[in-house]
Amino acid sequence: MKGVYLTGHGGLDKLVFKEDIPKPIPKEDEVLIKVKAAGVNNTDINTRTGWYSKKITKNTNDGGAKGFEDLNDEIGSWSGKGLSFPLIQGADVCGVIEGTGSKIDKLRIGQRVIVRTMQNNQFGMKTMGSEINGGFAEYCCARSSETFTINSNWKDEELASIPCSYSTAEGMLQKAKLSNEKILITGASGGVGSAVIQLSKLRGAKIIAQCSKEKANQIKILGADETIDRSESLLEVLGQNSIDLVVDLVGGEQWPQILEVLKPKGRYVTSGAIAGPIVELDLRTLYLKDLTFYGSTFNDVRIFRDLIGYIERNEIKPLVSKTFPLEDIKLAQKTFMEKNFIGKLVLIP
Repeated sequence: MKGVYLTGHGGLDKLVFKEDIPKPIPKEDEVLIKVKAAGVNNTDINTRTGWYSKKITKNTNDGGAKGFEDLNDEIGSWSGKGLSFPLIQGADVCGVIEGTGSKIDKLRIGQRVIVRTMQNNQFGMKTMGSEINGGFAEYCCARSSETFTINSNWKDEELASIPCSYSTAEGMLQKAKLSNEKILITGASGGVGSAVIQLSKLRGAKIIAQCSKEKANQIKILGADETIDRSESLLEVLGQNSIDLVVDLVGGEQWPQILEVLKPKGRYVTSGAIAGPIVELDLRTLYLKDLTFYGSTFNDVRIFRDLIGYIERNEIKPLVSKTFPLEDIKLAQKTFMEKNFIGKLVLIP
């Protein structure tokens, strides 16, 4: 089959498009999926470059094209365990079941499905495109229990924009218990950020979205009540003690201002740090304002089922900026790193 091998941690040269990859065979509890579309995510690039290594303190784009020279033999996966190369990445999978393992009902064949990105079993959590071969190929296998039938008239590329970004977004909002409050979203124009806007709107929140001026109008159409430019001071524009919840996908140098704009007893939740993972924290601000911090990665399966409900009831809408053929994966990732789009980029095998 056609697919893309990640041959090791490093630059774009580590992505190798091949046409002779063996077609996978499902294990007894798995299904074989004909991949119709696969979204591009930050985690694809972070895993490729080894950015998850604690040795790397730069922003995600610094090593995006050429990798990080100082990684050496450090473990660069998010889980802290070494990956097995070659690996087929692709955290987002939308497709049709073409085969089943020996323990799976053959009636599953023909079902249109999406696959839960972050999966749990007795050995802990595993992620599509990281510990498990993912969607950057014509076929992939996934556990049947993590492969969900979807009844929707959305296009394949639209469904492929959902699993990783939207489950991350929904997981953060459920963990932080957002209601009809005032929320600040950093990195609001990306896949996760744009998902947070829609999912916050469902909860009746007042949404302030941080993005570039060029994207502000589109972000408001998507559901933001206000926007703030990335170059502006959060503290000067929003004022101290003005925000109930911050959903932060950026980190970096602006981070201390985030704590200043949070109200006393405010909450902060993060699932990314594209501007840099090392931040300055004044512990006095944390304890004197009685703040609550949440890190968010793993989600209960309930989160994914909730997302499917939103899709099937048309309560959210997909936001696909552009699609690329699978063989153009390097161009897709370059485009992703340039950040001149809103929503998701998707690969078509």
